[in-house]
Amino acid sequence: MSRRVLLVDDEVTLRETLAEALEGEGFRVTTAADGREAVALFRATRPDLVILDLMLPELSGIEVCRILRAESAVPIVMLTAKDSEVDKVVGLELGADDYVTKPFSLRELLARLRAVIRRSERQAVPEAPPLLPLGRVQVDLAGHRLLRDGAPVPITPKAFDLLAFLLRHPGQVIRRDQLLEHVWGWEYEGGSRTVDVHIHWLRTQIEPDPARPRYLQTVRGVGYVLRPTGD
Repeated sequence: MSRRVLLVDDEVTLRETLAEALEGEGFRVTTAADGREAVALFRATRPDLVILDLMLPELSGIEVCRILRAESAVPIVMLTAKDSEVDKVVGLELGADDYVTKPFSLRELLARLRAVIRRSERQAVPEAPPLLPLGRVQVDLAGHRLLRDGAPVPITPKAFDLLAFLLRHPGQVIRRDQLLEHVWGWEYEGGSRTVDVHIHWLRTQIEPDPARPRYLQTVRGVGYVLRPTGD
């Protein structure tokens, strides 16, 4: 079944060219030219994937990302013409799964999209327990869900993969480069800051007090360790 993609970009030529190319690759594409239209179309069509430009009229890509992530764990790939690391980090902190800097090749974008889709579909290890507790939070590995007091909590596919990997190595200190390799894959070109951003976001979801993490702890100068019992 073809994937439904919401493509959001205010550049008419790029939007039309990219939509045609994606449709040629088997995607079903809906397009939006500004942030408000993007949010409305997202709510109406519930796409499988969002390609979101950072610089948009009406609502910025950052604001759109914030809204979508509060409502859904849909994979989001951000497009940016800026080289500033700050812009990319802000997008990742809000829950974007990846970013592509303009100008980019269709081949590069397709590779990123397919990688995001693979991560969103990745299933947990079969022998893992169905629910793993982290205080008030439960991790449903089989269902690829995060629950708080039994209610679903929005989480991006990549953030879930990171949490699942740490859960499979409880009490073990994992270096940032190991997390990049196992969660993002060898083809990912981002740096260790990406790991830090996702760890920060995970703490906001699983920790009673993210400023004083009980479960997901930093081992200074080395990496991170997940202690499911909070010891």
